Amino acid sequence: MAAIPASRRLLIAVAGLAVIILAAFTAMHMMHMTSSPPADLDLSRAKASEKGIYQVAIEPENGPLQMGALHSWLLTLKSAAGAPVDDARITVDGGMPEHGHGLPTSPAVSANLGGGKYRVDGVKFTMSGWWELRFAITAAAGGDNVVFNVTL
Repeated sequence: MAAIPASRRLLIAVAGLAVIILAAFTAMHMMHMTSSPPADLDLSRAKASEKGIYQVAIEPENGPLQMGALHSWLLTLKSAAGAPVDDARITVDGGMPEHGHGLPTSPAVSANLGGGKYRVDGVKFTMSGWWELRFAITAAAGGDNVVFNVTL
């Protein structure tokens, strides 16, 4: 029986190591995908912004959330004293904290509806789990942020 050449042994060893690394990565990814959000996760849809400058509420515009569908959300923005804020610039971001990726779309405020209400279009959740919707708000009272947790 002939000996296996050194170059072939190296190739076999590298291929074997690649299989082991891929298997470990897959196992960790699957574990990560099936993890649950924290038990004390705040799922409220109305809260004060981080600095307390604004009171913010969100709700899906057209009923229950569906995975894979584009959603419109209504954001209601009030001052800390409860007065509607109509002159805000609002940017939207988000993602899945446990997976380390952002939203699959680029949601944006599409309409200022008056009375402190804004329509946010283009929100899409592509998998079940814990998502964050992050809003950066700039208006006369100052800049502030708010984060809402959503689970599907």
